[in-house]
Amino acid sequence: MIDLSLLPSGIIFGLSLGGIFFLTTVGLSLCFGLMRVISLDQMLYYALGGYMTYTISVLTGNLWFGLVVGVVVGAVAGLAVERVVFLRIYARDITFSMITSFGVLIGGVGVIKYFWGLVPRPVTEPITVQVNLLGTYIPVYRLIIIAIALGVYGGIWLFLNRTIVGKAIRAGIENVEHVEGLGINVYRLFSITFMIAGGLSALAGGLNAPLIMVDPQMGLEVMAFAFMIVIIGGLGSIKGTLVSSFLVGQVVSLGSLFYAPLAQMAPFAIMVLILLLKPTGLYGSPLLKR
Repeated sequence: MIDLSLLPSGIIFGLSLGGIFFLTTVGLSLCFGLMRVISLDQMLYYALGGYMTYTISVLTGNLWFGLVVGVVVGAVAGLAVERVVFLRIYARDITFSMITSFGVLIGGVGVIKYFWGLVPRPVTEPITVQVNLLGTYIPVYRLIIIAIALGVYGGIWLFLNRTIVGKAIRAGIENVEHVEGLGINVYRLFSITFMIAGGLSALAGGLNAPLIMVDPQMGLEVMAFAFMIVIIGGLGSIKGTLVSSFLVGQVVSLGSLFYAPLAQMAPFAIMVLILLLKPTGLYGSPLLKR
């Protein structure tokens, strides 16, 4: 039987983990929705964000400044990869983009190993204060992660629905040809999307750095969960990515309280069940069904 006193902390842990998952995968979902590419290189920006946060926090003692630097580096790296690599393969088959982006990821991991070595590096948690919730002490830092994830979702929603560029991206997700027919430079939209995606993936890595030790393989370690989340939520759906991220986070967290192996097994079982009931995912559009 589960100890009920652990339930509040398990739920908060799951929500914070879901927040990290959302920030890591929302870029993957955006890139597929707009450009029909599977951008596995987002896992590289996740690792870069973690390492930049580690490096700057060691030099300055300020993790928040390290987060900002990590987001900028992730956004610039995403733009560079889009301009150098993806710009040349947009017309190719989707599996080609997946294989190419995986190659970028593996090459990037090699670069990380060259500069930072193979040894995992600890990152100091910026806030060690805990609050009492239903008799259980909850780290404030995890609550901040949840708030940031929800804030990012709200910011993305406002950007996509209240700005000209965002509306163009949202229209492009539905039909790129129609947007191009209106005289809008879709390749500029692609670049903006990659910058946003890279920055958010780096933010996820930086926020998660104090909860884990940064490691060259950290991007590869979350890749399976990233695939599950975008598939469960529906490819190209930002709302679906948010819901499925928190769902998987709770399954991993609460599953480990009931029976440790469930933390790894249950998300896959849920993914299969959802795909059997709704092949396009929870919020997938029929237009994205292949």
